[in-house]
Amino acid sequence: MKNETALPLRYNKKKTQKLEGLTMQELQSMEDFKNLKENGTHIFLFSADWCPDCRFLDPFMPEIEKEYSDYTFVHVDRDKFLDLCADLDVYGIPSFVAFRDGKEIGRFVSKDRKTKEEVEKFIESLA
Repeated sequence: MKNETALPLRYNKKKTQKLEGLTMQELQSMEDFKNLKENGTHIFLFSADWCPDCRFLDPFMPEIEKEYSDYTFVHVDRDKFLDLCADLDVYGIPSFVAFRDGKEIGRFVSKDRKTKEEVEKFIESLA
């Protein structure tokens, strides 16, 4: 019998949850960020795989995306875009920054865990 080491269940759930939970597009480059923020209304979600408070958002973000379909949601991997985070003063995650046609229209930036109700309240404040 082989002695195989199974991955912890928590790891497997986390991986699956991320794949199933986040349906929003992923930011690929700084050029993409500049183009997106200049055209239309976008909400950028800054998070990281290792952040438990960021993973807390995964189950309800698809519902929020559907409910607030006037906005395009874009996931920003904080670890890949450290300079962008510094430029936008995003030092805590998860955080949200919204732009409409090049102008910042709102931010929900802190290192605290955010509930579905808090995220909805933030989005409603943008209107």
